[in-house]
Amino acid sequence: MLPEEIHRAIRVRAARNGCSLEAEMRNILASAVMPKQRVKLESRLAEVERKIRLADEELAVLESARDRSAARLARFE
Repeated sequence: MLPEEIHRAIRVRAARNGCSLEAEMRNILASAVMPKQRVKLESRLAEVERKIRLADEELAVLESARDRSAARLARFE
């Protein structure tokens, strides 16, 4: 159960943003778990690679050591 004070604040926020309460909740949840400032690992690695300028041989070594197995799903029990 959501406290009335929080429910009211979200209703006000939804009205300001011109959307329904449900849409506002979805927006809040999405921004909490997927912030715009999030940096993807691949982008960060590419940036590091550009900065340190690895030689082709060094890149080949890293590529050969890469784990290509499928990721396992996390279990929360």
